[in-house]
Amino acid sequence: MNKNDADRRIKQLRNELEYHNERYYTEHRPEISDKVYDELYSELEKLEEQFPDLISPDSPTRRVGGRPIESFEDVRHAVPMMSLSNTYSKEELRKYDIRIRKIVPNERIRYILEPKIDGVAVNLRYERGKFVLGATRGDGETGDNITENLKTLRSIPLSLEVSAKIPDVMEVRGEVFMTGKGFARLNQEREEAGLSVFANPRNAAAGSLKQLDSRIVAKRPLDAVFYSIGELKGIEFETHMNLLEGLEKFGFQTHDKVWICDSINEVLDALDELEELRHDFSFEIDGGVVKVNERSLYDRLGFTAKSPRWAIAYKYEPEQAETTLKDITIQVGRTGVLTPVAELAPVKVAGSTISRATLHNDDEIRRKDIRIGDRVYVEKAGEVIPAVAGVNKDARSGNEKPFKMPDKCPVCGEAVTRREGEVAIRCENLQCPAQIKQWLRYFASRGAMDIEGMGSVLADQLVDRNFIKDISDIYTLSKQDVLQIERMGEKSAQNLMQAIENSKNRDFSRVIFALGIPHVGSRTARTLEEHFADIDELMNAGMEELENIPEIGGIMARSIYNFFRDPRNRKITESLRRAGVNLESKSRPAVKSSKLKGKVFVLTGTLKQLTRESAAEKIRDCGGTVASSVSGNTDYVVAGEKPGSKLDKARKIGIEVLEESRFMKMISDSG
Repeated sequence: MNKNDADRRIKQLRNELEYHNERYYTEHRPEISDKVYDELYSELEKLEEQFPDLISPDSPTRRVGGRPIESFEDVRHAVPMMSLSNTYSKEELRKYDIRIRKIVPNERIRYILEPKIDGVAVNLRYERGKFVLGATRGDGETGDNITENLKTLRSIPLSLEVSAKIPDVMEVRGEVFMTGKGFARLNQEREEAGLSVFANPRNAAAGSLKQLDSRIVAKRPLDAVFYSIGELKGIEFETHMNLLEGLEKFGFQTHDKVWICDSINEVLDALDELEELRHDFSFEIDGGVVKVNERSLYDRLGFTAKSPRWAIAYKYEPEQAETTLKDITIQVGRTGVLTPVAELAPVKVAGSTISRATLHNDDEIRRKDIRIGDRVYVEKAGEVIPAVAGVNKDARSGNEKPFKMPDKCPVCGEAVTRREGEVAIRCENLQCPAQIKQWLRYFASRGAMDIEGMGSVLADQLVDRNFIKDISDIYTLSKQDVLQIERMGEKSAQNLMQAIENSKNRDFSRVIFALGIPHVGSRTARTLEEHFADIDELMNAGMEELENIPEIGGIMARSIYNFFRDPRNRKITESLRRAGVNLESKSRPAVKSSKLKGKVFVLTGTLKQLTRESAAEKIRDCGGTVASSVSGNTDYVVAGEKPGSKLDKARKIGIEVLEESRFMKMISDSG
């Protein structure tokens, strides 16, 4: 590969990895398996090694992926939380052992093998034995302050047990996870409540820790295991095993089973034993972590750009089983996307029987050359989601049939389209029964219009009987219509009609969310409510205005703009207006002054004279806007004591920084 080709591929890989970092670390909605991510990462590493002058300081290989969630205060880690290098190869582990012994020749080296938990990394800070701060890993340098949420976990001690010398400062690191049984129970509860389910236990744990209300977190089946330290003052540990024993004495939950190995051969044997036990743990594991036991060697072993040399992760190949692909069917989603689904001869994978698996899209089918009748390899992505990993092409008989995505929607018969820049194939017919059913469930869900009683079965029957042809028809339903539905009694029908009537008074942001605009979640809906007084302002907003709203990026702005350019969506919106649904922002405070109109502020650190909430309210009173992150649209960053990474970013991109005194004068003058 020449340098120009390498440059193009490196940029492509960096963009792709950053995209998946965002899905994994920030949104907690991974779209690819760990193995696929690791393959992309490894390719980038090798290209950068081959062309060192193309290395960029912001490359994913030079920093841990992700950024802090913007709803929480930033916390700068006293000691960076680095990620581990990893491998799927036992031969690579042998090479790792050789490299370690070359760095510290003539030293006795033992290894500790621990299960690798697929959870959420956290850092707990104790000062004089008291738990004072808990944070996520974030980008490795800066994380999110989730202290109140972590206090709800029973496995996290609020004070260190006095069974040993209490250190002045001790940062303890580990993983928060959700148990398999707890995960299944939580998803069942969410499904019954009409809420979306979590994809896997890690996402469920991450989503729980993102909650702003710690009372919600307290109800989630979360647990934690600890295995490492950050900043440490007033105590030392000679070996990693001493550290684990010390953590246990202080009251922390550590691994039930670890292996002490005198050689790399013993490590490899222990990894085989661990793999056999992988389903016996209360948490999901995806491999093992190999650590040098002698902590006195850590400084000499040192670090790479983002990983310690004294530890490495070994990942197991995802569990797979081979079965026959009997057919490929099509599901039509709420936004009209046609998703191919593999219909499989039932096969047991990771303890459960799989008969269906998503094939994602047409590009994926063609890339893997999947054909009806193939013998395929099935695995559980993240140990939970069934996926077709590949094809056993050696088993082909010649009778297998290539699959072609339909030209027409299999439900309504309308021609399908493929929008520019998308891999998805869509049915654009908003009256398609399949879309209406999905949209109706979404519209009525608890997070949207919260129409109690409008479950999946009822929604399907209302559409099948032509009582509902678009979501606005909910408000033209009569009690007599509802009583015609199978097993619908007088009281249930009356309760449903009352729930529909009550939904007309939901907040404007919930109506925006319920409309199902692609890329617009509940948080973005609240941002739009703060910016637009009513649905007319939102529908008529131009691209430039939408893009200038803090937290609204180009893709999201285009999606909102296009949604309201579609006359069918405008017609539905008008029908909601006629039905009496609230389409105005009742919560937007009256502006007392317009002096700060159009100015965007970001707050960071602790203010002496005001709480951040009060400061934000005063900015809005003066016509200004408060954003949670620094961007090119930011006009001012207000910096209090102990500011976080927002201040660094502001200085880096040249945003004006206001000390509290200047800020107070500005809002006083504006009053």
